[in-house]
Amino acid sequence: MTEVRPAEAASDSLWEREEEVAVVEQAIATLRADHSSSGSLLVIRGEAGLGKTALMTEIRRMAEARRCRVWSARGGETLRSVPFNVVRQLLQPALVSLMPEEAREYLGDWYDVAGPALGIAEPGERQADPQGVCDGLVAAVSRLARRDWPLVLLIDDAHWADQETLRWLAAFAERLDDLSVLVVVARRPGEVSGESARYLDAVAAASGRPVTTLDALTPGATAELTRARLGAHADAPFCREVWAVTGGNPYETVELLAKVGDSELEPTEGNAVELRALNRSARGGGLVARLEELGVDATRFAWAAAILGNDISVDLVARLATMGYDDAERCAVLLQGARILTEHDRTSAQLGDGDLEFVHPLIASAVYNSIPDALRTAMHGIAAQVITDSGRGAAMASRHLLRVHPDDDEELVEQLREAAREHLLVGAPDAARRCLERALLEPPLPEVHAEVLYELGCATLLTAPATTIDHLQSALGMPGLDGDKRVDAVFRLSQALLHNNQLEEAVRTVEAEAARHEEGPARLRLQAVQFMWEGISEEAVYPDRSERLAALASTCTGRDNPERALLILRGFDALIHGENAEEVVEYCDRSLVNGRLAPGLGWTDTEWGVELLIMLTSSYAHADRLDRAESLCTEALRAYETAGWSGGHLVLAHAYVGLTHRRRGRLREAEASLRESLRLAERVGRGLPVYWTVTSNLVDTLLARGHVAEAWEIAEEYDFAPPYPSTIIMPDMRSVRGRLLLAVGRTEDGINELEAAEKAAATRGHRNPVVVPWALDLARALAKEDPARAAQLASDARRHAERFGTDTAIGEALRCAAALETGQRAVRLSAQAVAYLESSPCQYEHAAARVEYGIAARSVSEINRGLALARSCGADGLVTQAREVLETGRGLR
Repeated sequence: MTEVRPAEAASDSLWEREEEVAVVEQAIATLRADHSSSGSLLVIRGEAGLGKTALMTEIRRMAEARRCRVWSARGGETLRSVPFNVVRQLLQPALVSLMPEEAREYLGDWYDVAGPALGIAEPGERQADPQGVCDGLVAAVSRLARRDWPLVLLIDDAHWADQETLRWLAAFAERLDDLSVLVVVARRPGEVSGESARYLDAVAAASGRPVTTLDALTPGATAELTRARLGAHADAPFCREVWAVTGGNPYETVELLAKVGDSELEPTEGNAVELRALNRSARGGGLVARLEELGVDATRFAWAAAILGNDISVDLVARLATMGYDDAERCAVLLQGARILTEHDRTSAQLGDGDLEFVHPLIASAVYNSIPDALRTAMHGIAAQVITDSGRGAAMASRHLLRVHPDDDEELVEQLREAAREHLLVGAPDAARRCLERALLEPPLPEVHAEVLYELGCATLLTAPATTIDHLQSALGMPGLDGDKRVDAVFRLSQALLHNNQLEEAVRTVEAEAARHEEGPARLRLQAVQFMWEGISEEAVYPDRSERLAALASTCTGRDNPERALLILRGFDALIHGENAEEVVEYCDRSLVNGRLAPGLGWTDTEWGVELLIMLTSSYAHADRLDRAESLCTEALRAYETAGWSGGHLVLAHAYVGLTHRRRGRLREAEASLRESLRLAERVGRGLPVYWTVTSNLVDTLLARGHVAEAWEIAEEYDFAPPYPSTIIMPDMRSVRGRLLLAVGRTEDGINELEAAEKAAATRGHRNPVVVPWALDLARALAKEDPARAAQLASDARRHAERFGTDTAIGEALRCAAALETGQRAVRLSAQAVAYLESSPCQYEHAAARVEYGIAARSVSEINRGLALARSCGADGLVTQAREVLETGRGLR
């Protein structure tokens, strides 16, 4: 190819980068063309020294020349353990331009969620939800990006970015269709593994275009570059040797040519043999030797700068290198003259108050690796103290503490524990985990060892339940955890076991611990937790559980939270066994304080877990107290959004909002809430109980709407089929899938599924036809094939419905009975169903009963009343059925 010398303003490292530059030029032009255009993402990949940083510098120059705002950041090899380091760098230009109140105004509700991670707000008192913080950062960047259009985001050395930033970047990349912003990410191939690699792969996939891979320079381009730097008289053999020595690596080529210039070596064939020696002096060991030639003080200064990694201020380096400020300034000048350090690029607005930065990441790595191991470890220890003394906090010092050798240092353990607490408060549990794991290596004193294990278990609970189990079991097996903290550790251990599909072990764990305690609140709490885990099991059967729970709950007045928890559990148990609905509601009401959740039992309180409140909400929803269920769901949604909890808790909140809408007959609203819940659930992970909850509710709602094909697509896409999870899901999964199979014409499979639901319900004594509605659908499906059994099923369902006593339960049982009859008996039963459902808050069921009664009675007015109700509910299938009957008109009056 023909080599074209890059523009004068561009770097020497941009030779043979015309295609890459053209792609960027087009992306910038597209960005500037329309404020409402979709964003774009470019990923540049190349080995060390192939010109990624030079290309990013040129992109900045091009963007600024076209009056774009540019925010930039860079990962650092020694800074990967610093959470949110790179995203903080990236946002620094926007944040420093805003007054605190302006930042709060721009970020809105996300200020308190993302602000602590960005270092612009104080963290709250409770552990932040990592997913919520990630969502907050996405919202923050999105809002600021709209303000600063046209905006270009540059992230260099993304392979060295912290995991928290990469998580944000992967999430932000998915939003680019809604944002007019250009994102350019440069990285080396390889270098990362685990979650970080997964996030970088997701970023590349979101770009929607092939990754740009940088190649080494060709011999021709190397010759052109050599003559541009040394003069046109550089002969061909000399130029070929430059390429052979450097392998066409642009960074090494430029550095080698600089050494040739410094040594005043003539670029002729006779001098080509000197190039290899010069190249060795420009890199690796040669760079170290060149550094040592500058003197002991300069070497110490460079080492200290490499230890700090970022925020390289002369003052901090002087303190770390234990030298006076004047000597430090002199060393800084020497290192700049040797092209090792350079003045901090203020245009990149990287985080910190540093005066200096390394000329190239390769130099920073070479200097850092040249420090003798023992001295490097000692310098990290000193750096931690310097950072702490400067007021930057334990979390900022922790990356240095992680590199100090274990030495039975009690103070270091406490520093790492404090750093872990700070990391958790800003939503960085992985950083907290690293600190606590390092604290265990010290090791802690015997009297605090169990507490460190407990704190580590709490930090890993949501991300690694199997690891949490090991930590908490170890903590409970040694002295040091007493009183409420021990009870809490047992509860968290049982949660981890539950999340790790070890439900039986979770039950046994709390049961054994409860037996160790005397009568009192601690024991009552453990007993309540045991009943809670037993109550959500879909597989295990616990003999006499209901009787034991009823006996214990009968002694409870609701005077404290353990008693309130037992009342909720008793109400839920009464619900699923089909006891009288008024009693269900009475138990639930007694668990409240002045009609509200008690302090310590709120949606974001961690002492009990969300399962208890989901049981409370379900009890109200299925007992026709939808106003109370809606109030609880709305409160949950508000609490989670305010606290920035965007993981499984928010998924459940949207799912139960959808459930209450579905129960009321607001089918459109129910579908919208459930689809949002499903979108959020995708980030939590498939296979978890929360995922089944969302899918079961969405399929049920789509069937009610008459959108059978969509319901089937959801079931197929999200594996809504056996094997089912081991925990109770509402609505009952087998009942919903059986109804779906009937709706798509797979009658035999549908009957089999409903009979499986019948068997499972019988084994566990679940007799409430509202909670486990298999009988009503199975009776209809067997009406022609086995009318006697169908009639018996309908009769049993009606008996259970009357025992439960809600208008909805009785009305639905009557609808089923009417469907099995003909003539005037069908009319009478349909009329009775309408009478009950007219008093029910469940409007979809009321609409269906009206249409069915109108058809049975051949009444145009009743069908029209049902049609109007069906339209208001969004029940499109019911609307179609009513219209077809009206259009036919035969026999109607």
